[in-house]
Amino acid sequence: MNAKYLSRRLINAILLLVGISFFSFALLQLAPGDFFDEMRMNPRISAATVEGLRGQYGLDRPLLVRYERWLGSIFRGDLGFSLAYNSPVGPLLQARARNTLFLTATATAIAWALAIPIGIWGAANRGKWSSRISGLATSTLLTVPDLLLFLCLLLLAVRTGWFPTGGMVSPGLENADLWHRGKDLAIHLFLPSFGLALVTLPTLVRHIRSAMIEALNSPFVRAAQGHGIPRRRLLFRYALPVATNPLTSLFGFSVATMLSASLLVEVILSWPGLGPLLLEATLTKDIFVVVGIVMLSAVFLIAGNLLADVLLFASDPRIRVE
Repeated sequence: MNAKYLSRRLINAILLLVGISFFSFALLQLAPGDFFDEMRMNPRISAATVEGLRGQYGLDRPLLVRYERWLGSIFRGDLGFSLAYNSPVGPLLQARARNTLFLTATATAIAWALAIPIGIWGAANRGKWSSRISGLATSTLLTVPDLLLFLCLLLLAVRTGWFPTGGMVSPGLENADLWHRGKDLAIHLFLPSFGLALVTLPTLVRHIRSAMIEALNSPFVRAAQGHGIPRRRLLFRYALPVATNPLTSLFGFSVATMLSASLLVEVILSWPGLGPLLLEATLTKDIFVVVGIVMLSAVFLIAGNLLADVLLFASDPRIRVE
């Protein structure tokens, strides 16, 4: 039964990736213009030269032929060929994808570490002024656009000088010892990861608070409360496990939000992840790089949802029975 559940989820994930790959590839390939548009505007370069270059890189082939060749490059680990960098796409994305995953994982840990105690505290103190002030703060933060929030963080770094405004390593520390390099990395990581955590924090707090209120109003928790069980034990021993299932499903949503917002925060705060590379590839119409980043983002998103499904399967006996 476990294998059947996981295999069904895995097959759905593979089919979804195939659909995303085809439609993203087709939309980008059928869009007007290509990488050689700037060459066409140069009077010193003939049209025959441009067409020869397009033929050399296979851009004059039919769409299905190009898609088939691109699929073949995936199994070789190339993910196509970058015209701007004159190299396979796979090695270009490897280091940047690692940086994006590191940033996203750190921000996810920060967001959940803040949201769980705040949500539990809000549910335990519902109706009080302190809980209402907390709800007003999360609602206000929810209305702030991501772009404005990240720009404010950039302004804070520039005006105060407390945090670096880009990169992962300060100049001159490339060959430093492990302690100083780790400390320098943490300083570079703090601002983008904290800003990314703030993007999902209001939504997480609201869902955790609602799930905890529903759990606290359940009959067995009320019965436990009537037996004089201490409040702290009631919250963490009885109510929190009941609220785990909806929160596990929320995990996949938080990963999706983190990944979409990470591309923006990387561009604004100059974190060397997939975001700046995606922007550069889009401006230069380096199609295979764009498609590669879209596919990597889809893989990360589907993997996050798949992990949430596995955790939900392990924690909820009703799913195992079904």
